[in-house]
Amino acid sequence: MATPTDADILTLTQWLSPAYPVGGFAYSHGLESAIDAGAVASAQDAKAWIWDVLEHGSGWNDALFLFAAYNAQDVDALNNIDSMARAFCASSERVMETNLLGQAFGQVTGDVWVVELTQLSYPVAVGRAAHLQALPVLLTAKMFLQAFASNLVACATRLVPLGQTDAQRLIRDLTPLCEQIAQNAHLAGLDQLTSTAFLSDIASMTHETQYSRMFRT
Repeated sequence: MATPTDADILTLTQWLSPAYPVGGFAYSHGLESAIDAGAVASAQDAKAWIWDVLEHGSGWNDALFLFAAYNAQDVDALNNIDSMARAFCASSERVMETNLLGQAFGQVTGDVWVVELTQLSYPVAVGRAAHLQALPVLLTAKMFLQAFASNLVACATRLVPLGQTDAQRLIRDLTPLCEQIAQNAHLAGLDQLTSTAFLSDIASMTHETQYSRMFRT
């Protein structure tokens, strides 16, 4: 496997930074509902929740979709992968989340790097963009997952609430899991799509009717 160049790493750091204008800060992936219900009330609760979402829920599936999009042989294959990625969202808010993040990522990345990334869900858009820019796919997946985990930690930081030190410990503790999931997904395929993070799915559905909320999902 080729060693990523400094330019590769810096490009991915830019794409997956909180400063990249996709609006990821607006989505809690159902975590706001879990916190409101008292299911997540401490740093340990937040770690367990995010860990399960990564390993047994949309973290694993999105990594598979990212790899599949990177390796798609043509536009028809890419569109089929994208349709499947939307179908695996367990609630209308999750569909909205992946659609809007994907559209925002595709628009800014397409404008800056002059590539075609129209109307793709978020993991598919990132995988396709990495392919078009010849970026290393395994590193892309690792950084994508860490950015996802970091966004959920940021949500917990505001709502549990957590201190900044606890938040950074959480990201540190979750990073090896992100690396392992990416490694495993790299060797897998879409026939290994699965999700058993049912509480996260239910939380995302409950959030749709939550009376008072800060996040869109």
